[in-house]
Amino acid sequence: MEKHLAISLSKAIHQRARLGIMSILMASEEAEFNYFKEKLNLTDGNLSSHLSLLEKEKYIRIRKKFIKKKPKTLCRMTEKGRQAFEEYLENLEKIIRSFPPDEGRAK
Repeated sequence: MEKHLAISLSKAIHQRARLGIMSILMASEEAEFNYFKEKLNLTDGNLSSHLSLLEKEKYIRIRKKFIKKKPKTLCRMTEKGRQAFEEYLENLEKIIRSFPPDEGRAK
């Protein structure tokens, strides 16, 4: 039996929060921690762990800076991250197109 195409989806990206992070970064050059937090409805700790995983995969770069003595955490997608996200989208599209509209439906 042939494996389903879903097996090809990146585990690092496929999780809801990380998919949101990568989508935001694909559309913008850089985004700030609090922007992700607000848009994706995540807690500080939850967002930090997702960003750390993406950074470990080398999909994003995280840098910190201070503005008026307040810390800012900024994230940017790497070229490896951009390629991985584009591949993820291609694989998702293949899954969507792999079945005729009625195939697999219960009757």
